[in-house]
Amino acid sequence: MRLHHLSITAFGPFVETAEVDFDALSDAGLFLLSGPTGAGKSSVLDAVCFALYGAVPGDRQDAGRLRSDQAPVGLTPQVTLEVTLAGRRFQVVRSPAWDRPKKRGTGMTREQARVTLSERVADEWVHLTSRLDEAGDLLGGLLGMNLDQFCQVAMLPQGQFQAFLRAKPDERQRLLARLFRTGRFERVEAWLRDHRLSLRRASEAHARTVGDLVSRLSEAAHRAVPEGAEDALSEWADDVLSEAETRHTTAARAVPQAAETQQIAAAELTAARDLAAARERVVAAAAAVERLDLQGERHAADVDRLDRARRAAAVLPLARLVDERRQAHADAEAAAAASVEEARRQGLDHDDVLAELERTSDRLATLTTLLPAEQLVGDLREQRAAAENRLASLARDDELDSAEAAALASLTDELRRTQGAIDEEIGALPDLQAEVDRLHRIAQAHDDVARLTTELDEATAEHTAARTAVVDLRQHLLDLRERRIAGMAAELATGLVVGGDCPVCGSADHPRPAVPSDAQPTADAERDAQRAVDDAQAVELAQQLRVRDLERALTTAREVVGDTDAAGIRQRLADAESRSQVARERVAQGEVVAARLEQTSARAAEIEKAAAERRVTSAELATTVEHLGMRIAEVEAQVCELRGEHAELRGAVAELTHRRDLLRRVRDDAAALAAARAALDDATTALGRAALEAGFDTADDARTAALPPESLAALEDAVQAHRTALAAARQVLDEPDAWTLLTTPEPDLAGAETRSRTATETLERVRAADETAARTHERVRRLVGELTTALAAWTPVRDELALATRVSAFAEGKAADNRLQMRLSAYVLAYRLSQVVAAANARLAGMSDRRYSLEHVATRGAGETRGGLSLVVRDDWSGEARDPGTLSGGETFVVSLALALGLADVVAHEAGGADLQTLFVDEGFGSLDAETLDDVLDILDALRENGRAVGVVSHVAEMRHRIPTQLVVSKARTGSTLDVVG
Repeated sequence: MRLHHLSITAFGPFVETAEVDFDALSDAGLFLLSGPTGAGKSSVLDAVCFALYGAVPGDRQDAGRLRSDQAPVGLTPQVTLEVTLAGRRFQVVRSPAWDRPKKRGTGMTREQARVTLSERVADEWVHLTSRLDEAGDLLGGLLGMNLDQFCQVAMLPQGQFQAFLRAKPDERQRLLARLFRTGRFERVEAWLRDHRLSLRRASEAHARTVGDLVSRLSEAAHRAVPEGAEDALSEWADDVLSEAETRHTTAARAVPQAAETQQIAAAELTAARDLAAARERVVAAAAAVERLDLQGERHAADVDRLDRARRAAAVLPLARLVDERRQAHADAEAAAAASVEEARRQGLDHDDVLAELERTSDRLATLTTLLPAEQLVGDLREQRAAAENRLASLARDDELDSAEAAALASLTDELRRTQGAIDEEIGALPDLQAEVDRLHRIAQAHDDVARLTTELDEATAEHTAARTAVVDLRQHLLDLRERRIAGMAAELATGLVVGGDCPVCGSADHPRPAVPSDAQPTADAERDAQRAVDDAQAVELAQQLRVRDLERALTTAREVVGDTDAAGIRQRLADAESRSQVARERVAQGEVVAARLEQTSARAAEIEKAAAERRVTSAELATTVEHLGMRIAEVEAQVCELRGEHAELRGAVAELTHRRDLLRRVRDDAAALAAARAALDDATTALGRAALEAGFDTADDARTAALPPESLAALEDAVQAHRTALAAARQVLDEPDAWTLLTTPEPDLAGAETRSRTATETLERVRAADETAARTHERVRRLVGELTTALAAWTPVRDELALATRVSAFAEGKAADNRLQMRLSAYVLAYRLSQVVAAANARLAGMSDRRYSLEHVATRGAGETRGGLSLVVRDDWSGEARDPGTLSGGETFVVSLALALGLADVVAHEAGGADLQTLFVDEGFGSLDAETLDDVLDILDALRENGRAVGVVSHVAEMRHRIPTQLVVSKARTGSTLDVVG
């Protein structure tokens, strides 16, 4: 990987576009990235990481604010990087997510991250992709490293490696695991552990299955489970099966003998029951014949009564018909008497009903024809009254609108005169307002002159004090620097060590090193004094700019004031504002008058339009009234001609309708009475004839002999039952063996039943025992088969579980044959750490004059539970191994730099031997003495082999003298800038 060109816009502290030509810096091989703290040195490296990976290292990515806070609102943040990867030259253009103003409306909207990746082909840039995922996959594949590994290999962060050097083993393990991506080994450990747990669960499931089968087999065979290993279960199961077979065979032999005994007893019981039943049947028949013979007279009476009831049943329908018609005749007779009585009360001629009914119908028809004409007269009179009321209402509306129209005409003239006067006053308002604005500006200028004069005096005094403070602080800095230079020998003497060379004379002997005094200034004191001078100068510059701004503002305010008087201007302003307020009020009044005039005119137009419409309506209504009067007179003449002597047609029609209905009812009731009398005579004749034909003298005799249906059916059943029972009993007694059965003794039925029941119970018990033994034998045979299968399935699972347990314990460092007691992942990391230590010692020997070397301690360290990743530093001068925490600041930097370079070499090799042509080494050089700094620079200079460019990030002044080619980052209020010098 080689960087060629970097362009940064609105990213981090860089507001304007800043460009870096790495090709020019690479010509020098070693260059310095310098600048004050907070200027943006780390932001240059962040821009490189962001272009390649779309992210920045460490906590800065979590902050989520990559865009410059000082950039203009609509400026897009962007990083452009040209880089060569695997022999191919690419251009990467990336923009982070940021909030931009909405194109429509107000507020902000989220602009998503974007990327454009192009490749240089035949002197032209060929677009490859604009997708974030595709660009990340392509660049990551060519680099062969993730972001953490790239930062560790190409950025060499010294602060992190000092922490790594002094870290606890578990913290060092997390960093190494992230860099070397040893997660696959942890996944192997997890898989082994999960595989072991899975096998254990499977083995436990098999054990539960076997235990359940053993329990069920023990319950089925009533045999206790033997104690011991699982191997004895097979023999025990075979014994249980053999015993069940023996029981089944014994029970099966007892069934035939018990069945034969039961069959003999059942035959005896059947013969006894048959004899008892036959004898009981003959005895019952003899008793029945004797009993029925005694009931002969009653049976004959029932037969005679049944015959009379059956003959009377044929006469009963006619008797019921006579009763119904007799009741109908009585009802018709009562109705006819009632209608005649009502006609007599009404004064009607009930003797000649038909003639009276005809006369009444004729008169009713004549009056009915007059009803529509009489109704029409009433309707026409109501219409004429409604039209006359409407004419009166319209006349009243005309009077009211005429009065309102006169009032509106007078008001309109008055409003027009008022509006003319207001229009004249409105014309003078613009000039009056302009005068108010001019006087207001002059009055404001008077106030500004007084205020600015006071502020200028205060600012001038503060500027003078700040300038005096700068002079005093600069003089203090010079005095401090002179005193430090005078005591520099004592300061150098504090860095001498036994056996070390003097940085001034080169001698390894130090007989009388200078001793610093109590008032000897230190480098920190000098830096603090310089920082105080810089801060005071910034304050003095700010005060100077403030004085200049106030002077300009005061001059402008005095030009506006001129030679005017403040009190006079304020009085004139008050008068002008008063007149302007009166004019604005008149303008508001004019608007009210105009609106009122518009309303008045509209109302007058509405009144005129309504009056015209009423005139048309009144003429139409007058014509309608006249026409209705003529029509009423015409219809009334027709009604009077037809009505004759009747005053009210409706009452006469109702009276005649009632008379007609009453006459019709008298006629109909008389006809119904005659029909009922004829029907009754016919039914009485038919009833007498039917009674004689049935054998009865009169109809009343037939009624007496008749029986209800329920009694008739009961009598028939009794007669038939007597005949049937007598015939059946005599048939039984007529059988050949009836006399023999009557003289035979009664059999012992109870004894036969007892013997048969005992034999049956014995057979059922024997069969139940046989079935139980058969079921037990079948169940035992099935369970033994299942147990054999379960034991066969459990055996390989137990063997595999034992193997998985041994392998998993070994990988987790818990097995006895794991001598180091280290986990698999820790062992891999320990091996990688040993590689890092070997690579670091190759560089540390040159940087420490072969005094120090790193050692990896693989044994368990303090606080560790599985194998260690501890580091110690061996001091070859004393022969002792030291904890890294005992090193001085300079020694810690040298050792951590060697460790960083060694880790970079191993990570690069792990990534496939990535060729990094551009490296950066971060802060930490300020803690080195001159000789150690030379050794470190020699190591860094050796990194330039094969055309590699090495960038050193530092703000130490000594580095600026030793490395002439520099990329300088400058900071200002408007943003940081980049410049290449040397």
